[in-house]
This record gives sequence, structure tokens and C-alpha cells, in this order.
Amino acid sequence: MLELNAKQKASENAWIWLLKIVSGLLVFTLILIHLVVNHLVAPNGLLSYREVAAYLSTPGIALLETTFLVIVVAHALLGLRSILLDLKPSRGFLVAMNWGFMAIGAVSIGYGIWLIQTIIARGLGG
Repeated sequence: MLELNAKQKASENAWIWLLKIVSGLLVFTLILIHLVVNHLVAPNGLLSYREVAAYLSTPGIALLETTFLVIVVAHALLGLRSILLDLKPSRGFLVAMNWGFMAIGAVSIGYGIWLIQTIIARGLGG
């Protein structure tokens, strides 16, 4: 078994690794559902704006699509973080990177939720 040297840089802990694996499986599952509903079941293989608004106006569907959004953003940022960890960043860069990714994730998810709500409101005549 390898011993960790005290001078080694921070790496991905087991919980983050597990979160990345679980989110990857969820991304795969949710993208299949998303593609089937939005492209295989839809007439002509594509939903119109009104159809998307009607589809999203169902609370369970809006929750499913929001969950998809959150999981995709989290999975993408965790994957990018893992790639950057391979470059053995300094402790300061690692802290800044973590805060930066959290900010990017929060803004991306916030924008996505706002967009879903806007599509529902405009599609329903609001």
C-alpha cells in the first residue's frame, strides 16, 4: 500500500468520486428520458415552443427537467475539476477553483431554473 507524502497536493476524495459516478449514471438515465420524450415521442421529432411550455407546465416534468439540469451542471463541473486536479494545482488555486466552480454552478443552475419558469409562464400566456 502506498503512503501519502505530507507534501502531496490535494486530490479528489472518495465522496466526490462517488458523487461523480452517481451523477454520471443519473445523467445517462435522465438524458434517455429527455431524448425519448422530446425527440422520439414528439411529432416530427421535435417539440414546438408551445408543446415545450405545455410539457414543462406539468409539475413532475418541470421537477424532472430541473433535476436533469442540476445533475448535468454538477457532473460537468466535477469532471472539469478532476481534470484540473491532474495538473496538481497549488493550494490557493485549488481553493479559488472550488469557489469559482461553485459560483459557475450556482449561476448556471439559477439561469436554467429562471429559463424553465419563463418558458412555462410565457407558454401559458403569462
